[in-house]
Amino acid sequence: MKRNFLFSWYQTPRGKLLQQLEADYLRRSITVSCQQIVLQIGGLGWENEFIDCTLYQNYTVLDAKKLGYEATRKIQAKAHHLPLQSDSVDMVILPHLLEFDAHRFQTMREVERVLKPEGLLVVLNFNPWSLWVRYQYLWDKKMADSWSGHFMSRARILDWLKLLNFEVTSSSEFGLDSIHSKQGKFITQSHSFFATAYAIKAIKRRYQLIPLTPVKNEHHSLVLANTLNSSIRSEKHD
Repeated sequence: MKRNFLFSWYQTPRGKLLQQLEADYLRRSITVSCQQIVLQIGGLGWENEFIDCTLYQNYTVLDAKKLGYEATRKIQAKAHHLPLQSDSVDMVILPHLLEFDAHRFQTMREVERVLKPEGLLVVLNFNPWSLWVRYQYLWDKKMADSWSGHFMSRARILDWLKLLNFEVTSSSEFGLDSIHSKQGKFITQSHSFFATAYAIKAIKRRYQLIPLTPVKNEHHSLVLANTLNSSIRSEKHD
């Protein structure tokens, strides 16, 4: 997992604006109570801009290099092999992690495993069609070959979430000066080609199958109407 591109992007003027938009978005997205467990996979270093660690004492940042704001609780581990119990986390945040994770789908499976039923998931990704992101990608690649990235479209993330039984509740885009949100059934509609990044919120659903029990009593408890009428007529003739 190599995210040098992400941190170099945040140093650019457009990257700083994106950081402010994402911080505001995450601040409004963390709606769970202070006692619930929130897991952020992939450290940023500026978590203090969207979370109060003194209030959310169960907020944990998991990162392979132990990155993250100094006041946050940290776990050094790999995203595709989370050292956590199943159904133990109330909310998971993936800030620009999947693009630089060689085991991205296994990471999504691990996220689904550790999330509680009805748990919340927030995913932040770069828009693969953004010209500015592509330009920065090619520029940095000429300067350093120690990292790799794989930008993912929103459609692919939606397909993965559907496959893992997540219900997407909202999809948002981060432009240069505002956030355009699309709620509910409009999440699959056309979106801005020039948005720098996008965010997706989803809820983990767990559906239980109700077994059908076989009918043991095969005798009918109802009397047919024709049979009843014929017996009454025979009594009258007698």
